[in-house]
Amino acid sequence: MSENEENEARGRARLPDGVLVRAVRLSDAEEITDLINLPGYRAGTLRPPYQRVEEVRKHMENPSPGALNLVVTQNGKIVGNGGLNRLSGRRQHVASIGMGVHDDFTGRGFGRILLGAMVDAADDWLDIKRLELTVYTDNDVAIGLYRKFGFEQEGLMKAFGFRSGEYVDAYTMARLRL
Repeated sequence: MSENEENEARGRARLPDGVLVRAVRLSDAEEITDLINLPGYRAGTLRPPYQRVEEVRKHMENPSPGALNLVVTQNGKIVGNGGLNRLSGRRQHVASIGMGVHDDFTGRGFGRILLGAMVDAADDWLDIKRLELTVYTDNDVAIGLYRKFGFEQEGLMKAFGFRSGEYVDAYTMARLRL
């Protein structure tokens, strides 16, 4: 049974031709660096501009314990990436997630595909009960996507990050698997 047939059998959407979700590879470092340096991508993150390939590769070589780092590709080109980081100790049932999509590929469903893969892994393979994230309050598209996956706003963090010369607020959101 192919991966798409298995997804369909489990009630998941079939991936469009040429689209693949897979684990990050060290050989992706340069392409991921290009991705995270895009202005639109960076605007939704806490990353500073001008990330170096060496910094990204070092981070990729030393992932957090229990981390799941994914990319979504279209015809071999990385168009988005995301990570799920499991917490430990009395919060081992919790994971935090972060993700982003290439500036030229937003609005095409790649965020939905990537978030769906992380939620599926959390629910079906990692026994994660609670998924957490932060999102800037002005990122309406991302907030809408997270809500479609059952994330709810839990709090507001004032002056959460510094972006483009000003402080910006963020929401904390979480999804509980019952």
